[in-house]
Amino acid sequence: MYKTASLLRGGNSVAWTTGMAMNYLPYLVFEHQVWNKFQSDLQAKKFDLVHRVIPMSPTLPSPMAKLSPQPFIIGPLNGGLKWPRGYSAELAREREYLTYFRNVFRFLPYSQSTFHRASAILAAFSHTIRDLPHTNPDRVFDIPEVGIDPDLFASPLKRTPSTPITFLYVGRLVPYKCPDVAISAFASDPLLRNHKLRIVGDGPERQRLEQMILDHNLTHCVTLVGSVNQAQVGDEMRKADVFVFPSIRELGAGVVVEAMASSLPCIVVEYGAPGELVGNERGICIPLGSKSSMTQAFGQAMLQLASSPDEIVRIGDRASEYAMRFFTWDAKAKQVLDIYDWVLGRRQDRPVVFSRNTMPSPKDCKSL
Repeated sequence: MYKTASLLRGGNSVAWTTGMAMNYLPYLVFEHQVWNKFQSDLQAKKFDLVHRVIPMSPTLPSPMAKLSPQPFIIGPLNGGLKWPRGYSAELAREREYLTYFRNVFRFLPYSQSTFHRASAILAAFSHTIRDLPHTNPDRVFDIPEVGIDPDLFASPLKRTPSTPITFLYVGRLVPYKCPDVAISAFASDPLLRNHKLRIVGDGPERQRLEQMILDHNLTHCVTLVGSVNQAQVGDEMRKADVFVFPSIRELGAGVVVEAMASSLPCIVVEYGAPGELVGNERGICIPLGSKSSMTQAFGQAMLQLASSPDEIVRIGDRASEYAMRFFTWDAKAKQVLDIYDWVLGRRQDRPVVFSRNTMPSPKDCKSL
């Protein structure tokens, strides 16, 4: 058994640049309150270690790393993915202006001590690991924060692609997720109009997407489903054939893992988390480029899979096996416990929860 002090705060706060910047001082106050409450217990060694689970942003340092006499673990962290060039209009609509000043966090109080004193740093994906302040790489573990509930997201007993093929997008309808790319692909290719596209989610882009569907006469093949609960998302994934996700700046991409678990081949942008999740013939990666180039490439990828139902099944099976092996919450709990054992000296070998071989880099993705 472990006696672990877990630092949890933040509620439903989102890990966007602006939101995290506004939370810096409240988190410092919170952690000092934790120290005041548990100082005597920590000094009496009533806990084995301290693990700060959230916030996930590496831009918010932790005073507890310096104050605690017990081993300190932080993460999983996720951040450091730069806004892609050529998408300034989307950045403006997202109001992510503070992204230009993100690196200021390195000069904040406790920033250096957080990473220098941490016994283990859990960091999601290569974009986060590259962005960490200089630290001993042996203490950094590549462990994505996303996971799946197999009761909600699981492969059908036997997947048989439908006729016509049903493509599915799930996500907020916001500028950086680019759901308009999938609609534009249908609008530009008469062959895709013979298939179906279902867009699940809601957000500020909905009205614009509705107008696109009307302007291009796509009401017979493109459906805006709206917002649904997690169980309904699982149902949508089991009924679909291919998952389409054109997001240009995705830090974690939990929805991609859910789609993979549901045996859906995923077509994603080769940037950030999706490009590292979808690889080794578990999906198709589209090079990050202009809206027009990605629209063309997504359309080609959708047609490629629509013309090969056997390929849909084969890729989907590989995706499901991978997701169920590494991303169930039970599997992820085992990964963290292995790290605890290593930090506390209960095992000599450094656990490898992921490596670049088991978590393939974008170059391993199936290309068009």
